Formats: sequence, C-alpha cells, structure tokens
Amino acid sequence: MSLLQGNQLTITELAKRVSDKGVATMAEVLNETNDFLGVAPFIKANQKTGHVGTVRQSLPSGAWRKLNSGVDQERSDSKEVTESIGMLEGYSDIDVKLARLSGNVNAFRAQEDMAFVEGMGQTFASTFIYGNTDTDPEQFDGLAPRLNDLSYGNVIGSGGTGNDLSSLYIVQWGINKAHFIYPEGSVAGMYYKNKGQMYTKDANNKDYEIFRNHFHLDVGLFVHDDRCIIRIANIETSGSTNIFDPELLIQALRLLPNKGIGAEIYGNRTILGQMDLDIINKANVQYSPGNPYGRPPESWRGFPVKQVDAILNTESAVS
Repeated sequence: MSLLQGNQLTITELAKRVSDKGVATMAEVLNETNDFLGVAPFIKANQKTGHVGTVRQSLPSGAWRKLNSGVDQERSDSKEVTESIGMLEGYSDIDVKLARLSGNVNAFRAQEDMAFVEGMGQTFASTFIYGNTDTDPEQFDGLAPRLNDLSYGNVIGSGGTGNDLSSLYIVQWGINKAHFIYPEGSVAGMYYKNKGQMYTKDANNKDYEIFRNHFHLDVGLFVHDDRCIIRIANIETSGSTNIFDPELLIQALRLLPNKGIGAEIYGNRTILGQMDLDIINKANVQYSPGNPYGRPPESWRGFPVKQVDAILNTESAVS
C-alpha cells in the first residue's frame, strides 16, 4: 500500500497508533497549558467581521463658581474603536480505508480530533498574546502588540535586556473592560462538525473516500479600557537580576480600575517558577494561605494566577 503524503495520515502513523489491543493511547507530549478562558467573556460582535465600540477619552470636570457668575460649557470626548475577528479553521481528512484498518474507526478519528483541538487551542493562545494584524491581517490583535512601549501607562519594565525575556500579562475581564468577540452566525468557542464520509481528489485528480471533520474558531479581542490590560515586560528568564519582582506586580495591579475586579495574572512556567521561588526565598504574605510550599500558588493577593505556555521566553526587549 502506498503512503499518503503531505498533510494526510499515513499507514506509518497507523502503525504507531494501533496495536493488537486496538487503538493505542497517545502520549500527548506536545500539549501545553494555556489557562486563560476561565472567566473571559465571549460577546457577540455587532458586525460580521469585527466589532465597533465607543471608548471614553475624557470627562467633564466641572468648575467652582461664584455667586452671579457662570461656568464654561463642557462635554466628554469619545472615539470609535474597531477590532477585527480572526477565522481559525482546520480540516481533518482520513482515508476511509486507513480508518477501518485501525479496527475502531470512531476511536481512531477521535484521537486525531484531540490533536486538532489541542493544536488549534495553542494557535489561539499564541494569537491572544502575540497576534498582530499589521503583519498578519487575518489574525486579531493580541496583548503584546498593544503593550509594546514603556512610555505607555500600562507597560512596566523589569530591567532585562536582550531577546531572552518574558512578560507577565494582566487582563481585567468584563463586558465594559476586556472581552472576546465572535461574529453573528458563529458560536462562542471552537466549533466542530462531523462532515461524515465523502469523496475527495488526490494529487492526480483521482477520487477516493475520506472521513472529514471541520474545526473552526471565529474570535477577536476587544479592549474597552486600556487600563484593563497591563504588561510587566523585560523579565529575565534566568539569573538572579531583573527577574520576577513582587513590587512591580503590586504596582501593576494598582493601575487597574475598580480595584481590579475580574482581573487575572498570566505567565509561562518559567516566570511562574520565579514566583514560586520568591515565596521560599523570603517570608511574604502575597500568596494564598494554606499549604504554600506544597503546590504552586494559584492566586496572588487574591488575583488568580494562570499558566499560559504561549508566552515566550524569547521576547525582545520592550523600550
């Protein structure tokens, strides 16, 4: 039997996944932890391919006046903001004969489906952090391109240099704060459709039958208030200087409006490891009480701390 090449499953992959006891259990060594969807709202967009919102830019301040004298007229200022929606899609096509050779068609297809969900989830997470419509217009803008200048009030530098750096990101989720968007006619989150058995063409335009599944995720990120997203940038990923600094995190959290209600802290395993070491290197009360030495902290001063492996250890310095 000839091997199917390119982006299709082959007989070689079948041999790896099937034993005399049926479809083998896969060791998912490529899986990541990207835990940022726990409280993030998904709001239906008001356009087919994006969302338009109004953001307040200034408030009237009023004026003290004397008797028999007036005050100047005032008004607030606002601006329209348009955010795009990206369309992430994938098709899982498996030769019908190959699936049947596995001995359990449904289990074999489900195993491949799990890979699609994990892989596309990692793509979503990476775009949530680094998506940039200036360079990749089919994506949506993530956190890093919005927070790429130390002159911004919501970007704090940790002092690191080079391109072996990482960041902590803080997002305050809410309908009028930061939230994900999805277009009308779509669904919130990843959509899956079993397309069943159908014909397709090979490279020589000849027919053969496949099982096809379709996965897609239509999503964007809308930020109503820039104070609701914060970055602590330029954190060194090794050494003992310019690493995680609890004082900077306290400073960052104090920038959030409404006492930070709904905010979460996101870091990769390297920086969260530095946070873990901080608790044993000195006495402090920033972490959850209970058994702080027995497991990594799940909150910091009451704010959830979540691991997002999509955050790189090779970020360039923000200046």
